[in-house]
Amino acid sequence: MNTPLYRVSIIAVSVLVILTSGCQSAALTPTNQVVDEAQLTTTRFSPAKNAISLENMNRRKWDNPVIADLDQDGYDDLLLTDHGYSIKLYWNNKGTFVKGYDLIVGDMHGIGVGDFDKDGVMYALISRGGGSGANARNAKLFHFTQDRKITQGDAFTPPLRNMRGRTSKFFDADNDGDLDLALLGFPSMYAGPEGENYLYRNDGDGKMTQVGNLPRTHRDGQKILITDFNQDQFSDILLYGNGAVKALQGDGKFGFEDVTQQVLGQDITDVTGIAQLDFDNDGDFDLYLTRGKELNAGDTFYDPQTSTLAFYTKRGGFQLQDLVIGEVLEIENLQTAYPDQDVFIGESGYQYQFPGEFHGGQNIRLVSSLALGWPDKPTKKGIYIGYIGNDTWRIAGTTNPPTTGVIKNVSAYKTTDLSNGPIDLLLENQQGKFVDVTQQANLLAREHNTGVAVGDFDNNGFSDLFVVKRGNMATSNTQHVLLNQGDGTFLADLHHGVVSPELGALGAGADVIDYDVDGNMDLVYANERGKWHVYQNGGRDKNNHYIKIALTPSPDTRASVRDAMITISACGHNQVQRVGNSGAPYTQSLPSTVHFGIGQCTHIESVDVRWSNGETDKAADLTPDSIYSFANKGKH
Repeated sequence: MNTPLYRVSIIAVSVLVILTSGCQSAALTPTNQVVDEAQLTTTRFSPAKNAISLENMNRRKWDNPVIADLDQDGYDDLLLTDHGYSIKLYWNNKGTFVKGYDLIVGDMHGIGVGDFDKDGVMYALISRGGGSGANARNAKLFHFTQDRKITQGDAFTPPLRNMRGRTSKFFDADNDGDLDLALLGFPSMYAGPEGENYLYRNDGDGKMTQVGNLPRTHRDGQKILITDFNQDQFSDILLYGNGAVKALQGDGKFGFEDVTQQVLGQDITDVTGIAQLDFDNDGDFDLYLTRGKELNAGDTFYDPQTSTLAFYTKRGGFQLQDLVIGEVLEIENLQTAYPDQDVFIGESGYQYQFPGEFHGGQNIRLVSSLALGWPDKPTKKGIYIGYIGNDTWRIAGTTNPPTTGVIKNVSAYKTTDLSNGPIDLLLENQQGKFVDVTQQANLLAREHNTGVAVGDFDNNGFSDLFVVKRGNMATSNTQHVLLNQGDGTFLADLHHGVVSPELGALGAGADVIDYDVDGNMDLVYANERGKWHVYQNGGRDKNNHYIKIALTPSPDTRASVRDAMITISACGHNQVQRVGNSGAPYTQSLPSTVHFGIGQCTHIESVDVRWSNGETDKAADLTPDSIYSFANKGKH
């Protein structure tokens, strides 16, 4: 594959002029100066091994982490989904997470979080899978008290629609201050022409009534970003995942008009994730779109330096080229799924017995004498392995679910020809229409990417990007950190330290978190068929400052904090963020605070808040490196 074409900074830090006065317009002025990488003693990010104990098992994943302060103690908790296995809850004890707790097990998908009935309790609404269409179910509700009691909520009346659930997101669709709901499902064979993407109106007391639909989708087309691309203060939706992205303009009354051609001006395909950000700090929301193609059945990866082969197959028969390995076969992170998870050995085709459960990646070690020969008619579904002499092994089979594995010590292999990926897109919002500025921003990398997270990693006052790449299944994979220089361009951080070590895995989703509340934005990300990872930001940019805004429901009507707009002015520079912003396709987060880097500025002139129902509030003359709470109008 070609080397990515990102413009790079050796130290990956914008070196800013040191100011003698806190409030000068130069405080956020970008420069492109660099110093030699040898001067660095630490990477920007490092694994947060002392803060969280994550399961050391490769598993299938679903979407991004959910980051939300479920117990409302000021420290964000985590919900992490292993697809088809469990959702684990990690309570945050002031910067250290407790052992993961299985909130629910089984086939779970999107998670919406928020206080939809205004009782002061946080809820999670979990969209459940439908057993490949054979077991349609409605979403499951959990609520979390401030003393960490977890209760399964009662069913909605009337009940939410049964579906093969995919997406669950709360938002204020009609600007009345309470949380409405979008529930999207994989279309079943029984779905009518309108599909199964439902909109529910909240009556103000938490009762949800279906009032409309989003456009019908196909396959994995239930990914959405809720934004406001025309700044009319009504929520708009970008719908994607299969075919071209659709731009749906909201009218504040649950109506969504397809304005794709007017807003995007082109058909944009192969999109895997969309995040909103105001990368140029001009007051509107721009978009970053990650793009990539799915692997095809029979795709293979080979690393000649380590003699490692990785394979991917699905929906039918497969046979790898005969493998010259030697007397011992080692397979790592073999992932199969019901009902085709069995492995048969040698000419007799006896069934291999795995220790433990099947959901996670399995390792196999076979000596040739235990796997002699090849069956005349390998007719069973699953994987066949046999030693056929002369240091050579054969692997073939028939599986329907995606099946992957890593084979060690393969002397040589001619892999499939994997194409370069499509280019990710940076779209600038120009009066409600998006213009492609990818080339001007130095972001012309051809690579298959799977997700994006937005945060100011160096606190210079401009939103940066963390991009998860699909990666090479036969090697470890270094992810992408792209630092916003403030002049419309990004530099690739070559010393960020975020590396995915697991073999046989593919990139998945990510989001930002300041789990220890030290003012540096950390990372949580996942690898499909791999592991969850939490990385701590060591705060290399010591001269830069920040402010965090802790928002509460509005003072008059207790309008939800979700979808509120926060604008800060610091040293003459404005920034805006939408509360609950995330690039997650199916889930959503709701962090306890909204983080703004402000560079070397030492004075925040104002913070303006506008809740979704139009209520406003304001604070002035704030100091940096603190959390300002609108609950008690003060810092802490």
